[in-house]
Amino acid sequence: MKTVNTPAGSIMKGIFWATVASTMFGISGTVLQFISQGQDIPASWFLSARTLGAGVVLLLISLVLYGKKTFAVFGSLREIAWLVAYAIIGLGANLLTFYMSVQTGNAAASTILQYLSPLFIVLGSFLFKHERPLRSDMVAFVVAMIGVFLAITRGNISQLAIPFDSLLWGIGSGITAACYVVLPRTLVRDDGHSPITVLGWGTLIAGIVFNLNHPVWVSTPPLTTGLLASMSTVILVGTILPFSLLLYSSHFAPSDVISIVDATQPVMTFILSILFLSLKITIAEVIGSVLVIVAIYLLQRGRRKVTTVFEEQED
Repeated sequence: MKTVNTPAGSIMKGIFWATVASTMFGISGTVLQFISQGQDIPASWFLSARTLGAGVVLLLISLVLYGKKTFAVFGSLREIAWLVAYAIIGLGANLLTFYMSVQTGNAAASTILQYLSPLFIVLGSFLFKHERPLRSDMVAFVVAMIGVFLAITRGNISQLAIPFDSLLWGIGSGITAACYVVLPRTLVRDDGHSPITVLGWGTLIAGIVFNLNHPVWVSTPPLTTGLLASMSTVILVGTILPFSLLLYSSHFAPSDVISIVDATQPVMTFILSILFLSLKITIAEVIGSVLVIVAIYLLQRGRRKVTTVFEEQED
């Protein structure tokens, strides 16, 4: 059996920075609702500007940190294919579906639906890899479905707390978030490319695709102080800073601990939506959201136990 002794103080440091990162993601979701519903901005222009801006900044950071290695991801057709798939099917599609879910509904409900992505990963493994789900997976799935039912219907099946199209976009954001997690693993784990580099190129490619549909210089909305501040918040606080902090936190705490801390994101989005966006929620919605968070925790805990047993058997 392999034992890794990680100082408690180091783990707490990792948890702290992971919590800050998840909080930033939560803030970004709230700001995104302000932009999508409070500003007269075409979704196509916003996505073009956000992805292009974030991609350029991330690649500049990668160039400073890794130099010429930034371009190593284009070393083979296989790597290019994985990168393009990640950029379009994962990152670009996720940004689009989440934005549309927020625009047609609210950030709190959209974040909860996107938070289901680990369940979609397990479902995808079952459908495409024929991997049999664990008992903990099934329990987590049932708990999550009960949670989503309460959060979306407020306990009354005859009504939805958000419009039906927002629900569909939200489910789509959960599925694409699963693709966003799975698709770059080959590039990062197997090929050894930096996560920042992969994210930078993925974001830039997604930005180019969005700009083919709606260039940032066409039908540009008035660049008010509120719009510039909001855009900067989404790009910096919602993309660059939290991702960098998650990378930093991984040096101190195990990935399973960090993933559990990720529950801070939907909680923060709910709190900020109530305080600044006048979101009114019921007890049923609160219970439902908590159940979804508990379900993802159960899923990750069950998977972690199986991994530990497997490693012990290998040793």
